[in-house]
Amino acid sequence: MEKVESGKFVSVDYEGRLDSGEVFDSSQNRQPLEVRMGGGQVIKGFENALMGMGLREKKVFTLEPDEAYGQRDENQLHTFSRSEVPPEMKPQVGDMIGLHTPDGQQIPATIAEADEEKIVVDLNHPLAGKSLTFEVEVIGISDTPTQPMPQGCGCGCGPDHEGHGHGHGPGGCSC
Repeated sequence: MEKVESGKFVSVDYEGRLDSGEVFDSSQNRQPLEVRMGGGQVIKGFENALMGMGLREKKVFTLEPDEAYGQRDENQLHTFSRSEVPPEMKPQVGDMIGLHTPDGQQIPATIAEADEEKIVVDLNHPLAGKSLTFEVEVIGISDTPTQPMPQGCGCGCGPDHEGHGHGHGPGGCSC
């Protein structure tokens, strides 16, 4: 029986849940997630859990924050004066925005606070500090990709900034 190993392209159906039972990501009603094992396309804990699985094998596993998106870092909260915010921008708590670094990279951020004088943005990944439970089924193992490789969403997050929102799958972009 063929097994999931580094270098293989693995297709999985999956559902990701928080401790509350809330589903934060799923391949339901979408194309299965295809991952090149060892390619850093998904969070390390997710990839490690797939290693050694066989075709049609199902598994449920929980990743602690250190295996997923890390612990929350309160140093990743940044305050901006309203005068630094473009006047056409009307930030609301919970909105996702893109901040630009001096070198032109875009970093996703969540509006944590907004009032007349300031806005506070949170640069932590939305799933940082959370345990994630995944239910997966390996539905394909191949030496070559069976789906077109994504070119990225243009968010500038990098391959390890994945998870929820865009549908990239565990470790996909959350911008």
